[in-house]
Amino acid sequence: MDIFTAINTRHSEGKVKADELPRDVIEKLLSAGNQAPNHFKIRPWRFVVLTGKGRERFGEQLAAVFRAKFPDVPAEALDKERLKALRAPLIIVVAVDQPVEPKENEVENIAAASAACQNILLAANALGLGSIWRTGDPARDPEIKKFFGFDPGQHLIGFLYIGYRDLVDVQFPARPSFEDRTTWMD
Repeated sequence: MDIFTAINTRHSEGKVKADELPRDVIEKLLSAGNQAPNHFKIRPWRFVVLTGKGRERFGEQLAAVFRAKFPDVPAEALDKERLKALRAPLIIVVAVDQPVEPKENEVENIAAASAACQNILLAANALGLGSIWRTGDPARDPEIKKFFGFDPGQHLIGFLYIGYRDLVDVQFPARPSFEDRTTWMD
């Protein structure tokens, strides 16, 4: 698949098959993420790969955090939180390092890690995989960050859910054009 096809056909797919992905495919995705542009070649992204039991432990952590916020929540709601971690056979968690050198910039680090996420999503599409980038409250929660070994001040910018497409002939609506978001200056 050429790059323009990968870009123009990539869509968020929240439903994928439960079949596990081989390690070499996961490594291709991580390698694609690692090719993202970044200032000073510092590679400010951090990846945590969740498969198998790792997803189950993440689900338990999601439920624990939810219970701490809502102590009287019914068991069904906790089960729903647990199941979020099982939406796909692979979750790549992406976080960003805080700047450590005066020349580094937090926004540039976030932009670089976001580019790494996009590279992973485009690579997944090129490999025929479905994916979706999720954030929400768990991405900002200090206990979730701690679970993954991140500092509370680090930005957790995405949970990339990836798996084999469940529906291969789905037609997604066309995206709006770039015209209303572009100013030309000659």
